[in-house]
Amino acid sequence: MEKKRKRELAAREQQIMDVLYQLEKASVAEVREKLTDPPSYSAVRTMIGQLERKGFVHRDRSGVKHIYSPVKSKRTASRSALRSVMETFFPKSPGNALAALIDDSAKTLTEEDLDRLEQAIKRARKEGR
Repeated sequence: MEKKRKRELAAREQQIMDVLYQLEKASVAEVREKLTDPPSYSAVRTMIGQLERKGFVHRDRSGVKHIYSPVKSKRTASRSALRSVMETFFPKSPGNALAALIDDSAKTLTEEDLDRLEQAIKRARKEGR
């Protein structure tokens, strides 16, 4: 079985990150309160500690409670994750990755989505060549 890379998140770790993105900063208790079917306080504390060691979470120790916040913005993190998926499944072929996303999403794309894609393609043509 392939070993998980250090930067990949388990499902519960991703849920914790989603809560931290939503709240921007939070204590262990505040994170636990927002989780669906939350594990024990100590389990949440342990997982947040793992996220800190992996470089996803920053801990502020200035107050009585430790307050945690994401190291990167959600936008930066999501772009990094997308890049990783593209490199894994579509190496050196971003066009194929984008085409697959569009094909799979065709029925749910709004006119606004299509306009945004069209503008991105125009920018890429200008800047890329």
